[in-house]
Amino acid sequence: MAVPTTQTELHQRILDNLNQAVLLFNADLTLAYLNPAAEMMLGASLRRLQGMSFAELIDCKETLIDQIREAIQTNHPFSMHEQSISLLKEKEVTVDFTVNILQSAFGEPEILMEMVPIDRLLRIARDDAIVAQQDTAQDLIRGLAHEIKNPLGGLRGAAQLLERELKSEEQKEYTRVIIGEADRLQKLVNRLLGPSGMPKNSEVNIHEVIEYVCNIAFKNKPGIIFKRDYDISIPEFNADQDLMIQAILNIVNNAVEAMKEKGTISVCTRILRNLTIAHKTHRLVIKLSITDDGPGIPADIKDKIFFPMITGRAEGTGLGLSIAQRLVHQHAGLIECESEPGKTMFSIYLPIESEQG
Repeated sequence: MAVPTTQTELHQRILDNLNQAVLLFNADLTLAYLNPAAEMMLGASLRRLQGMSFAELIDCKETLIDQIREAIQTNHPFSMHEQSISLLKEKEVTVDFTVNILQSAFGEPEILMEMVPIDRLLRIARDDAIVAQQDTAQDLIRGLAHEIKNPLGGLRGAAQLLERELKSEEQKEYTRVIIGEADRLQKLVNRLLGPSGMPKNSEVNIHEVIEYVCNIAFKNKPGIIFKRDYDISIPEFNADQDLMIQAILNIVNNAVEAMKEKGTISVCTRILRNLTIAHKTHRLVIKLSITDDGPGIPADIKDKIFFPMITGRAEGTGLGLSIAQRLVHQHAGLIECESEPGKTMFSIYLPIESEQG
């Protein structure tokens, strides 16, 4: 094994083997050096980027350049957490970073910036919260269903017995109302519980499922434009086709209803590699994105939309998204949502391969 012969070589070797991205800027905020981890983050080599300005490399919503200039004046380092930045005006990442002020051999200030991407950590934390939310909701629903079903059956049976004893058709009408409302509540409880039994898996083509769903959802909807962007290389995967249809139909119907008969819904499929879902890393994952340009999800329910009975529409039951999340979760997948006025995107992640480790 080669041993560094000089202190400079030792420092270089340490920087080259750091997992943390390190960038060094001159006093005029042009790039002097970046280590291999930073090259990987930026997707370009030091030879290509050297001499570029800070603003060309990193675009941050915060007044970061002003803070760096202030740090140079005061010689005080600073750190920032969970900052969304754009690298080379192309790649959006969320990072923690630290800025330190150094002195060059010529007495000029240099800016040392260390960045740690945290997108993956934030996503895992968000996914954990969604899974925990879903498990909690399911426990509550099961308990509630048990408490409702037994007295509901007794109520319906008593109404049937009473109907047999009554002679007047006018009086029988009241018992029929009781029986009808009991049946309606029974159906609601069954919808809350979702499908019973294990999924009946077979080889499923995700694009055939999407086309089937859209033929149903967009029928007699001339004002809604449907756009496709499919990755045709996605292989068939093991799933229950009926449950997949129901889950995707619930989300597409939600988008259609949000459009109010006019707008654009885009469906995009891609393959992701080595994606972690609920602490399990899957080698290949289908990402299905359903995006509409409707008004967006109200801010007060945005974090609760996968809970049952939560809806932004007066006529809605608030069950569609909760059921969709549960069905996808049965396939070791997950649904995420991002929404703002003019753009709401539901992303469905479905593993193709078994988890690693």
